[in-house]
Amino acid sequence: MAEAQSRKAVEEDKISGKIYDRRLLGRLLGYSKPYWFWVTLAVLLIIVAVALETLGPYLTRIAVDKYIIPGDFGGLTYIIALYVAVLAGSFAIRYFQILLTQYVGQKIIYDLRNQIFSHLQRLHQQYFDKNPVGRLMTRVTSDVEALNEMFTQGLVMVFGDIFLIIGIVIMMVSIHLELALWTFSVIPLLFLVTFLFRKKVRGAYGQIRFFLARINSYLQERISGMAIVQLFNREEKDAEEFRKINWDHTVAFIKTIFYYAIFYPAVEIISAAALAIIIFRGGWLIQDSTVTLGVLIAFIQYARMFFRPISDLSEKYNILQGALASSERIFKLLDTEAKILSPANPHTQPRLQGQIQFREVSFAYDEEFVLRNINLDIPPGKRFALVGHTGSGKTTISRLIGRFYDVQEGQVLIDGVDVRQWEVENLRERMAIVLQDVFLFSGTVLENIRLGRPDISEAQVMEAARLVNAAGFIEKLPNGYQHEVKERGSNLSVGQKQLLSLARALVIDPDILLLDEATANIDSESEALIQQALEVVLRNRTALVIAHRLSTIQHMDQIVVIHKGVIREQGTHQELLRKRGFYYKLYRLQYRDQEIKAPRKRAAKIFVD
Repeated sequence: MAEAQSRKAVEEDKISGKIYDRRLLGRLLGYSKPYWFWVTLAVLLIIVAVALETLGPYLTRIAVDKYIIPGDFGGLTYIIALYVAVLAGSFAIRYFQILLTQYVGQKIIYDLRNQIFSHLQRLHQQYFDKNPVGRLMTRVTSDVEALNEMFTQGLVMVFGDIFLIIGIVIMMVSIHLELALWTFSVIPLLFLVTFLFRKKVRGAYGQIRFFLARINSYLQERISGMAIVQLFNREEKDAEEFRKINWDHTVAFIKTIFYYAIFYPAVEIISAAALAIIIFRGGWLIQDSTVTLGVLIAFIQYARMFFRPISDLSEKYNILQGALASSERIFKLLDTEAKILSPANPHTQPRLQGQIQFREVSFAYDEEFVLRNINLDIPPGKRFALVGHTGSGKTTISRLIGRFYDVQEGQVLIDGVDVRQWEVENLRERMAIVLQDVFLFSGTVLENIRLGRPDISEAQVMEAARLVNAAGFIEKLPNGYQHEVKERGSNLSVGQKQLLSLARALVIDPDILLLDEATANIDSESEALIQQALEVVLRNRTALVIAHRLSTIQHMDQIVVIHKGVIREQGTHQELLRKRGFYYKLYRLQYRDQEIKAPRKRAAKIFVD
């Protein structure tokens, strides 16, 4: 299954390979609509700057023909002053145009990143089950950065290069038509070289982005699991696999360099050929007195200027190809529809009664059902426990209550209303969940308990921490509630993190509480503190507790035994023991393990003594 999902992710990372995609480009340009005034102003500034640039060779022609050759150095001073003024004006306009372009580009990228992140937060849980974190991070970082280059360096600047080419053509044709036509004779060859270049480079850039996403995914997974990598001596094997992925990325990049290494010298050769034609034909025309020396010098300058924007356009095409390759994957992400959405007229309530009902519920993550025909009634304020072997479907039931997934068959009801009819935000804000693997964010202890809720005061946080026995260790931290928690809470013990998660659940005063193996990975002392905390947390609210340690759930109102996705037994602890069924076997198995462990501990103590 994992291999199939990996192949699917690889296919989704591939791009269409089209040289030019009008749909993608049009969608990208749509992000500039809110800033159309500034974009229009930037284009107008470019037009003025181009007009000033094309005046330079024309002024050179006038200076040579009218002032240098006749020896009129008084008029030459005027032309020099005008030329300097043109350069200064061009500099000032280019400065403001580049400043404006960068500002607009950054605003567009800011909007796009916000859109991608907001969209990721709305996507259903199953999407994240199937897509590596590193791959998604590539969309928000590397792929968006490619669009950043397009908006800040490529989009508006393309107009400048096009206008400059048009301006040069107009000036050359107006000065001398025949010499201009001779100069333009190399353009078909230039078009052929450019067409072949852009056809090859499009696919190469798609490969670069594809392998970059694989590198990021691989790095994220291996760095997150570095403890396992080192424990099982996977360093050399993982390094070898990374070298292969890295080499594929390098080969794709070298391929683009190869194309550019051919293209730029080819343009230079064509440019040199155009200059040779101008000098050769211009020399003949000077002898015939149909062309002046000033015209010939101006044409040489215009020819050099003509091929510069051609090369620049190739660089812009480079940026455009990278942007199109990235945008195709970004838009695939943005076009992924969130499957868990509130209905058009959602059901809302300020508080939940806490009644939970499963009606003939069957659910599958992929094709194989992990829950079959589940019928379960949890009355308001009651505490139910789910027990069973690993993989029996206990955690899946808790996820369906919070509507992190939608069932394929049957109904999950909260207060008599199908969860699919509730407003998702309203439903989840009245629930709290405590997981076995607690996730803490970088930030202070206070921020991790409050989780961005400004309506929760510091006093409420401190009271919640006191009630769950977390205040003791928090107040011993160097900065108390302002103590900085490192990534994933690495500077706290497992028990401390679990107490923080209980405080986080209690501080919002939930109507429904879901506990998923909250005491599975902690020591006896921490377990005792958490058990005391649970008595406070579970009071006067509906609770569903998933547990492996049967000793921790004996006081529950009802215990539900799940086996292979089916409810096998239900009742109180004593009732289930009297039945001598599945629960009795689980209990006896754990009791026997404890009996075996106890003599070992006593023997170890005697040996140490």
